[in-house]
Amino acid sequence: MKRIQIINGPNLNLLGKREPTVYGNQTFEAYLVELKKKFSEIELVYFQSNNEGDLIDKLQETGFTFDGIVLNAGAYTHTSVAIADAIRSITTPVVEVHISNVFKRESFRHHSFLSEVCKGCIVGFGMDSYRLAVDAILHF
Repeated sequence: MKRIQIINGPNLNLLGKREPTVYGNQTFEAYLVELKKKFSEIELVYFQSNNEGDLIDKLQETGFTFDGIVLNAGAYTHTSVAIADAIRSITTPVVEVHISNVFKRESFRHHSFLSEVCKGCIVGFGMDSYRLAVDAILHF
């Protein structure tokens, strides 16, 4: 059975409450139930943290044994060389995900330190961005 780690970064624990006009009204936990039903043939493991070091630890923990990682690093996307270095250091392919279209938002969100070290990037399809990322990993 293939295993895919989903990692969400800061403030994504507030999905469903945080800026619903940008991120929607659904919690990630509710969406994850749907995602697990859609991909019942694989093991989807979920982790969320607001702390950069915890995200790096999870990348290192799963980055040599899982078949893929779906990463929404939140605001750390635009600031964290350390997370980029962690991705560069592991062998598991990582797909960068963003719920909103970051290119339609503030200019500081237009740059990602992670994109160049990820296998690919999916931006702006709402929660469905995660489904697209899992599907992409299954076809690597």
